[in-house]
Amino acid sequence: MVAAQNVSAVLTIEITGGTEAALPIAIVPFQKEGKVPPEDVAAVIAADLARSGRFAPLPEEDLIARPHAASDIQFQDWRRLGSEGLVIGKVSALGADRYEVSFQLFDIYKAEQLVGRRYQVPAAGLRHLAHQIADLIYETLTGEKGFFTTHIAFVTVSRAAHGAKQYALQVADVDGHNPHTILRSKEPILSPAWSPDGTQIAYVSFERRRSEVFVQELRTGQRQSVASFPGINSAPAWSPDGRKLALVLSKEGNPEIYIRDLATDRLTRLTHNTAIDTEPVWAPDGKSIVFTSDRGGQPQLYQVPVSGGQAQRLTFEGAYNASASFAPNGRRLALIHGDKGQFHIAVLNLQSKELQVLTQTRMDESPSFAPNGRMILYATSGPQGGVLAAVSTDGRVRQRLAQQGDEVREPAWSP
Repeated sequence: MVAAQNVSAVLTIEITGGTEAALPIAIVPFQKEGKVPPEDVAAVIAADLARSGRFAPLPEEDLIARPHAASDIQFQDWRRLGSEGLVIGKVSALGADRYEVSFQLFDIYKAEQLVGRRYQVPAAGLRHLAHQIADLIYETLTGEKGFFTTHIAFVTVSRAAHGAKQYALQVADVDGHNPHTILRSKEPILSPAWSPDGTQIAYVSFERRRSEVFVQELRTGQRQSVASFPGINSAPAWSPDGRKLALVLSKEGNPEIYIRDLATDRLTRLTHNTAIDTEPVWAPDGKSIVFTSDRGGQPQLYQVPVSGGQAQRLTFEGAYNASASFAPNGRRLALIHGDKGQFHIAVLNLQSKELQVLTQTRMDESPSFAPNGRMILYATSGPQGGVLAAVSTDGRVRQRLAQQGDEVREPAWSP
């Protein structure tokens, strides 16, 4: 069942809207010395910055020059293009599949360097290094952390020649490259959830013809079952310190929220209600859990202290609000908002209680915040079935992520 090294198809990312307000930036193709590198570092950086929606890299044909050193830059010429920044660099072969990479970011209007670095990496590390450089450029220009070195987990569904479904839990770079299959099964796989340190994934598998929650180490592929009680075992969610899992169990007859201490295996029941309580998610401060319940007649979001007590209803606008995901700062929730048979991604401001609908797609599910809180990854319906999509928290930037021939569901953004 476990196949941690199997490589799968790359997710194709299409930017579908929201680039109008992006800041222009010039990224000059890096100078290459010696053996041609297997990755185009400058192209990866440009693609990363473009996907963020914050920047619009100038097309290569619009570049007025190809400087590779600060002394080659004629700043007055670059100002005419309206570019906010200029990135130049060099990739030099060191032999034995190792490269030295250097880059510099300049403020065109101030004619000064903002940041510059030099690295040595193996050939296999060039793409990851390009993501690191994109993170550094993003943070330098915006003051916020980038997310280009993070990963996404998702479930693909393919059909064999005889029509049988094949499920796969996959992990890929956030740009869809370097995908690896963590688990293959003829039975459904649901609800992948990253540990806070990014080294493990919890998920639900039906491989034994009933729901069971596993925790799997990404590096070794080793895994353990943490919930296989009679009835429902579902919706794992990690505590911020990585020591506990919130779970949905029906071992006492009704789906309720439980907390399992992973070190001691102690199981504590958190909710006590005749309704269905499901989809728990921890607040970033670790003091409370938000979950979905129909205890008011229809699915809505509630919040309960981890220490126990009365659950408080959070959502009141609309007949359906479910599948919460906390922003990293704990101030907002992404959720699925249902209206007249359509289900959209929305964001709830926990202080003002204002609900903002972000998407126009009709069957959205499984929202997951980026680590810097700027984007939300989710699943939706595409022309050929399930696809992933992303939307910025202001609703302006939109992307579509699809994998050729497969349905893609259940996304989760890594720390």
